[in-house]
Amino acid sequence: MKTRLLGGIAALVVAVIGTVMLLIYVQGADRRALANTETEEVYVVQKEIPAGTAVAKFGDSVVKKAVPRSAIAEDSVRNLDDLGSKVSSIEFMPGEQVLTSRMVDPGSQVGRGRVEVPTGLQEVTVKLDIERVVGGNIQAGDTVGVLMSFKPKDEKVGDMTQLSLHKVLVTAVQDGTGTLSETASETSQSDDSSSLKSNKKSSGRGTYLVTLARPATDVEKIVFAVEFGAVYLSKEPTDATQGNSGVMTLGKVIR
Repeated sequence: MKTRLLGGIAALVVAVIGTVMLLIYVQGADRRALANTETEEVYVVQKEIPAGTAVAKFGDSVVKKAVPRSAIAEDSVRNLDDLGSKVSSIEFMPGEQVLTSRMVDPGSQVGRGRVEVPTGLQEVTVKLDIERVVGGNIQAGDTVGVLMSFKPKDEKVGDMTQLSLHKVLVTAVQDGTGTLSETASETSQSDDSSSLKSNKKSSGRGTYLVTLARPATDVEKIVFAVEFGAVYLSKEPTDATQGNSGVMTLGKVIR
């Protein structure tokens, strides 16, 4: 009996030692692989970063990692402090290196009242009443949520609403006369801190033209919603909690 017990304990100890040795081996695999390779530490994305995210908001979405010099991009970032207050001009995906060429100044302008369109995105303009654009308090450079509502003709299918798109970049805002509002950075530099209020006064019908930048598939969704449903915009800054409760119906509202 004692012999079997001692044998079992010995087997357990051997198994534990083997597991520890395996973990040590695996943890050192990267170091061994790079042992004879010249490396340099650069910032690599480990969590998705939406377009328009400020460097100060990167947090644990990026990590400094040793990368073979032969695989480092020419404008890869070694020090986040060098980027100052810049924001991402595109959506960074895990595994990518953070590049200075993909970082722009907040409200980087391509003309007064407009911001740069991130590479790969399309612009689409929607005409909305003032209550659908946060009372007109939206500027180029902001990010918004896009809520879409539909009233199906089939009576068996109830009305529905969903916060379908998140952190959509606003590239321009015009009032009902077509006048461009200032960007957030322009407003901060202006003596008139209420440039949007002047836009509201000049917009006789209380309508706004809001231009959004989004991938082609999302542009289709926005146009469809405007043509056959209704659209609301929520002001959704880059640090806002993202999510929805699925498709909202009357049953969900009153339950």
